[in-house]
Amino acid sequence: MYLSGDERAVLDRASRALGVSRSEVLRRGLLFVGDAATPEAAGAGAVGPRWAVTPATAGPGAPPPSIPVAPLREILRELSEDRADR
Repeated sequence: MYLSGDERAVLDRASRALGVSRSEVLRRGLLFVGDAATPEAAGAGAVGPRWAVTPATAGPGAPPPSIPVAPLREILRELSEDRADR
């Protein structure tokens, strides 16, 4: 699926206004639609609580915070050990 020029412009404006990436805007939009589509939300008139309170994780164009991971050498060693048992 591709976005029209007008849709991309809306996405870019929302991204700048919220101070988040375009991907984050889309994620929040999905949460909003998903929450609004539940039977509980339809009956209560609720409006996507999760998207509204999620703080910005990174500024536009900035990479997300890194999470420490094991060195590749260690991962490959563990993988090799796991496969040796098969």
